[in-house]
Amino acid sequence: MKTFALKGEVRDDFGKKAARAYRSESLIPCVVYGGHNEENLNFVVKNGDVRNLIYTPEVFLVDLDLGKKKLQAVVKEVQFHPVKDTILHIDFLHVFEKVPVVIEIPVRLEGLAAGVRAGGKLSLDIRKLKVKALPAKLPEELVVNVENLELGKSIQVGQLSFEGLEILNAKNAVICRVQLTRAARGAAAKAE
Repeated sequence: MKTFALKGEVRDDFGKKAARAYRSESLIPCVVYGGHNEENLNFVVKNGDVRNLIYTPEVFLVDLDLGKKKLQAVVKEVQFHPVKDTILHIDFLHVFEKVPVVIEIPVRLEGLAAGVRAGGKLSLDIRKLKVKALPAKLPEELVVNVENLELGKSIQVGQLSFEGLEILNAKNAVICRVQLTRAARGAAAKAE
């Protein structure tokens, strides 16, 4: 899995007034959860520093540099302003080598489906799957081969298995499907 280096400053001021003051200086209030026998760590980062971390479909392990504290984390949640779409707050989850992490990993389809060759249309219904794994076993993406997918068929979560990780989505959730198009329906009707 790719890593992303992020530098921040530990903050002492809390509450709405302090958060508003940080945001006016183009800083984003953040917090790291999940430390063993530690309190949650509050800090701020520059708005421009997180652009390549947040506005991408990729998932990263974040190397946080908070002055005296250096730790690894993953992005747990990002809160956006409802109108301006600016980042209001970021929650991180502290990652440890021997403790499994629950995170969403992007899905990538591979191959040309047999149903597409027959005139169907391939659609990706779930773009990210929630998985549980050790940080060392986390892949950058989950690759699903669709070459044998026929017209009108689908691939469900229960049909997938990846080494070293557990998929937490519902087993009957459809990841991708090959749908019958109007042109394919017309060709099938003419053939009859």
